[in-house]
Amino acid sequence: MQAWQYSSVKETLEKSLTLNENAVPPDASFLAKDHALIEVISAGINPVEYKLPEIPVFGKFMIQPNTSPGSDFCGQIRSKNGADGFSEVQVVFGALSIGTKLPQFGSLGQLLVAPSSNIAPLPMGVDPDDAAAIGTAGMTAFQSLPKELLKPGSKVFINGGSGGVGSFTIQFAKAAGAYVVASCSTAKVDLCKRLGADEVIDYRKLNVVTELKRKGSVFDIAVDNVGSPEGLYESCSHFLKSEGVFVQVGMSKSMVGMLRSSLLPGFLSGGKRKFQSVRVTPSQEDLGVIGRLIVEGKVRVLIDEKFEWRDAPRAYAKLREGRTTGKIIVHVNET
Repeated sequence: MQAWQYSSVKETLEKSLTLNENAVPPDASFLAKDHALIEVISAGINPVEYKLPEIPVFGKFMIQPNTSPGSDFCGQIRSKNGADGFSEVQVVFGALSIGTKLPQFGSLGQLLVAPSSNIAPLPMGVDPDDAAAIGTAGMTAFQSLPKELLKPGSKVFINGGSGGVGSFTIQFAKAAGAYVVASCSTAKVDLCKRLGADEVIDYRKLNVVTELKRKGSVFDIAVDNVGSPEGLYESCSHFLKSEGVFVQVGMSKSMVGMLRSSLLPGFLSGGKRKFQSVRVTPSQEDLGVIGRLIVEGKVRVLIDEKFEWRDAPRAYAKLREGRTTGKIIVHVNET
């Protein structure tokens, strides 16, 4: 098979990738129970795929020899062990999990292995490129909204509404009947409104914290996809209800500051509302729900740009710029 691979990172991930046209594929004869061998059609890429291996010192211990990056995918099952409910040649979509090591066979290889819990059937009428964009971002957004608080009439603030995760979060909240306020840059205000946001705060023109304080303690949920501005969580008692929840998705630029805010009591400059961070658990059920929402027209997938197979390194360079609107896709195999 062909695969984009790296065994170490020098400067950046994209500069470390080489195309191996005779890569050793995963061994289909030794599939673990309830796993499937999948031929990738399209791959979706995420910032974590370059951020983790590029971490000084620690990052190199996460890299396996001849690793192919890429977490999200849409592809066709070639063989399986167990995985009841799936059949060979069936087209599926999903995401790979990241543990103590990055997956060796990522979606920028033409074949990968995934547990059945991490995949769902491709709904009829959904484009493989759109499906490949769902995985990590879609499940992160879906799982960032506490279901016990998300109901018709709930008020949700989404910090960072135009990126890969935020664009899904707005739509999931609206599909549940919530009133949504989102923040974004001037250039993305119209986009957030088209996605369904009832109000948009332009952080280039307005102070986000000040604008939220003006509204009072009216929000049930606040989702931070950005990690800034500084002091957002410490100020959340001014805009979150007493039973409201502050959900951290994007990592704060100051990890120490984020930990302090979440662990210290309010009188010691911590936050005064419940804090939770998102640890995404790949879920066949969640993927299925997202797929149905797309088929029903309640959610649409935003794709910033599609790259052909031999341009995969350029896809990561584009992603690194941090100015994408939606997801970046790489075509791996022709359908």
